[in-house]
Amino acid sequence: MDNSSLPEPKPTRHSDADAPAPEANRLRFFTTPLSRRGLPVWLVYLLTVLGVIYLLNPTLGVFELVPDNLPFIGNLDEGAAVLLIWFGLVEFLSGKKGVPPSE
Repeated sequence: MDNSSLPEPKPTRHSDADAPAPEANRLRFFTTPLSRRGLPVWLVYLLTVLGVIYLLNPTLGVFELVPDNLPFIGNLDEGAAVLLIWFGLVEFLSGKKGVPPSE
């Protein structure tokens, strides 16, 4: 059979399977070290220490940014402190893996 009469295949577009999943893009925000986003490493560690101090709350509730008796809103400051600690852990663990910070 002569193949010259067959139409040439059209170039295929990248399928959705080739693209990264939207969940991966959302998770990348939480797993990328802040030093790769432009913050100095010392500042990331300082923010982590501040988050730990805030959660330990050595002043027994005197130092509270948002009172906890406000429904839902009262827990946002603790959530921010947990995020600071999380980003510090991501920074520390990425340094242990030997991942050089991007320039």
